[in-house]
Amino acid sequence: MHLPDGILPVSVLAAGYAATGAVTWYSMRRIGREEDPREGIPKASLLTAAFFVASLIHIPVPPTSVHLILNGLLGVVLGWYAFPAVLVGLFFQAVMFQHGGLTTLGVNAAVIGGPALLAYGIFRLRRLRPASRTLTGVLGFLGGAAGVGITVLLLFALLITTIPAELDAAAERTAIYALVLAHVPLMLIEGVFTAMVVLFLLRVRPELLGEKRRPPEVAVR
Repeated sequence: MHLPDGILPVSVLAAGYAATGAVTWYSMRRIGREEDPREGIPKASLLTAAFFVASLIHIPVPPTSVHLILNGLLGVVLGWYAFPAVLVGLFFQAVMFQHGGLTTLGVNAAVIGGPALLAYGIFRLRRLRPASRTLTGVLGFLGGAAGVGITVLLLFALLITTIPAELDAAAERTAIYALVLAHVPLMLIEGVFTAMVVLFLLRVRPELLGEKRRPPEVAVR
């Protein structure tokens, strides 16, 4: 799901960097408005590392394979920290493993980090009933699945509209369609995984989901 160097026109690459710069600036601004912006850094660092490693975990989906993305999970748990976390993770993936590219870093960050923020928006609906495990699980699933699904749709739009003229357009379209379909099972997998994570956090560390931990009850004798 990471676009490599050399397959997109310069205009698209420039637009990707412009969009990534704007969203990163806005995300940092929103983080700066929090009561203690540094409080979320350890959590963001941990999930950035998980995002970095996830691309190395491939799941066979015949006739191809896909790798975990986890951008929905980052959005659900990190909120506005998610976009900078995705950007940092993608940079190190490109530099250390050539997974993606530096010229396409802006585009990759936009199409993976943007859906992470949309997943955060979906999960925020749980404010209607913050303590509801059912609602938390459902919105966690939707956020995790939406992160992958929207990323795939954005990449599909980019690839299908920028097929180089010297290539066989029909063969390229077939390959792109197959790539999109292969990620449908991944949507379900990441949706279930995200739901499991948020339900676990709701039970043991609800403050990581924006809730205040209830003080332990003191038995009165």
